[in-house]
Amino acid sequence: MTIWTDYLIAAGAKLGDDACDFGDPTAHPDALARGALAVPLSHLGQLRATGEDAASFLHNMFSNDVANLPVDTAQWNSFNTPNGRMLASLLLWRDAAGHSLTLAADLAPALLAKLSKYVLRSKVKLSDASLDRARIGLVGHQAGEVLKQAALPCPAAIMHCAASGNIHVIQAFVGAYFLDLPADEAPALFEALKQAGAEAAGTADWQLAMVRAGIPHVTAATTDAFVPQMLNFELIGGVSFKKGCYPGQEIITRAQHIGKVKRRLYRLAFPGGTDRPTPGANLFAEAGESVGTIINAVALSGGESEALAVIHSNCVDAGNEIRLGGARARMLNLPYTF
Repeated sequence: MTIWTDYLIAAGAKLGDDACDFGDPTAHPDALARGALAVPLSHLGQLRATGEDAASFLHNMFSNDVANLPVDTAQWNSFNTPNGRMLASLLLWRDAAGHSLTLAADLAPALLAKLSKYVLRSKVKLSDASLDRARIGLVGHQAGEVLKQAALPCPAAIMHCAASGNIHVIQAFVGAYFLDLPADEAPALFEALKQAGAEAAGTADWQLAMVRAGIPHVTAATTDAFVPQMLNFELIGGVSFKKGCYPGQEIITRAQHIGKVKRRLYRLAFPGGTDRPTPGANLFAEAGESVGTIINAVALSGGESEALAVIHSNCVDAGNEIRLGGARARMLNLPYTF
């Protein structure tokens, strides 16, 4: 237990291994448009890399160009197997003292262990900052205004980071801000966000914003299963094709320049009254053959669900039925194109 988790429990939050909610584990589909939601991101872990070789070390491990990442900017990134399969999806940012990255909490210990094996003589220190730092999401139409009312810096553009003391604010995508700060300062900041007009909300509301932005979140249920392009990772700026070698680079580059990506990430809706989709669940065509896999899924307060899923593109292009159990999926738009 920490000061931050003690505060959340006292505030009525229910904390699970991969979620935090304030009595309602579902997302409110219209809340993102009507105001601002403050969400404890307890489903995320956080690692830290410092030392004079930190940038070059991470650059050689991950899919994106860490070496040329300016101070106070962020990027989506991935850590992959030698076969090009994503082991983790990352939000990575750089500050004056080093680099931080967040990923699914259920993958953080394994990633730290894997990275540590590659340190060798590099002058880099890796650490788990999951308990020392707190992560809060601020999302919604009025999120930027809430930051200003709470006297917090507001980044000027997407994937930019603004700092105030030990607090970092990253604009992760339109209308969504990721806050990183010392855990013992989190209760006071969360109260300040609420006083500035934000409503306390649960993990599902942040996940819904991620789903609607088309940004996948790899967890233990979907690790080591897909190359980045299958998760549209190059479309959201998570892969550099101009950098040098890293684990899986040859496979990922070949898929981009020589091969054809036959599976892509799509956004779906499922009706209420049926089994809710869960990460790792298989999707099937009408004839019964497997055509896809759920990556992320969010239950909505009205009974429906929204999800991101990797699906065979020819199945989608042909307009074939896609089912989860007895429920037929409805295709929804993404904010970008293939």
